[in-house]
This record gives sequence, C-alpha cells and structure tokens, in this order.
Amino acid sequence: MRIKPLPPDRLSPEVRYVHDEIAGLVGRSQSQVNMLDQAGALLGPFPPMLHYPQFGIPALSFLRTLDTQATLAKTVREVAILTVGGAFGARFELYAHEIMAKAFGISPTDIAALAAGGHPYGLNDEEGIAHVIACSLVSGHIIPDSTYKQAVELLGQDGVAELYFLIGGYSLIAIILNGFDIPAPDKNE
Repeated sequence: MRIKPLPPDRLSPEVRYVHDEIAGLVGRSQSQVNMLDQAGALLGPFPPMLHYPQFGIPALSFLRTLDTQATLAKTVREVAILTVGGAFGARFELYAHEIMAKAFGISPTDIAALAAGGHPYGLNDEEGIAHVIACSLVSGHIIPDSTYKQAVELLGQDGVAELYFLIGGYSLIAIILNGFDIPAPDKNE
C-alpha cells in the first residue's frame, strides 16, 4: 500500500465532513463490507481521495451520484462492477463487490468467474448484456451496434447510459486502487 488511511481525528474540518459523509453512506449501502480500520479511517479508494481532496472530492461526488440516481437492478450493477474489477485485478473492488454480489443473490460460481475476468454462464439477459458491455469497454473497444441495440431493448436508453457511467466510475476506482496498490482488508480485521 502506497498511501495510508487517514484517522478522522487528523483531518481538516472540511475533509472530516467528507469522511463522515462517506462513512455514513457506505455504512448504509454496504454494511456487509469492512470499510473502516480500527482507528475509524476509511479503507479502499477513500484514503487517496481524502489525501488529495482537490481530485478526490469531485470524484466522490460523481461516484455518489452513481448510487443515489441508480435505476439498474442491483445484480446488473454488481455484474458490471465485478467485470471491471476482474479486468483490472483491483483487489479492494473485488473484495467489496464479491460480498455485495453475494448479498444480492448472484451465485458463487458466477461471482468467481467475474472476479477472475471470465465469462459466467448463470446470468440473466440483463446481467449478461451488462457483462458483455463492461468487457468490451474495459478492453478499449467501441460497442457494436447489435450489442447497443440489444442493451437498449433490455435496459432502456437511460439504463444503457447509466451502465456506461457506472463502468467508467468503477474503472476510475480500479485505477486509483491499483495505482496506490490498495489491498483488500486483512481477513482478521
């Protein structure tokens, strides 16, 4: 790890406010995931965002919007996120979203395939198209017309747009995690 979590009592008032907002948000939406260390400091992509608030706070605002304005099914979202995490090998992203995918009912076999960068066979049509699109985009490809049309048929125009922004947002998280070499939490914590 190239950057350490920041204990909340060492943050400026402005950054402490952001820390507390994030802690509250992830506590409500991802309570199954260990997002705080023993000192109460946020883990995962959040330490770099708090160390560099000039970049991190605008990024967090965008990422929060991905959650608060979400209309896609939670399983569709988790498939896309795990596809991104698997493609990048982002350890913390995989850790957190393997837990969330299981909580939303995605099978352990499909979770394992997604986390390994593979192609699961147990997905429904909406989840499957989210996986295909995420694989294509993280590979640097343009979405073919046939894939786009199928996605619009399954998810709607707005759903496809949301999916693109979700994939972009979690690609940003994966890059931050990998750039700062952020691990998944120790299983004993």
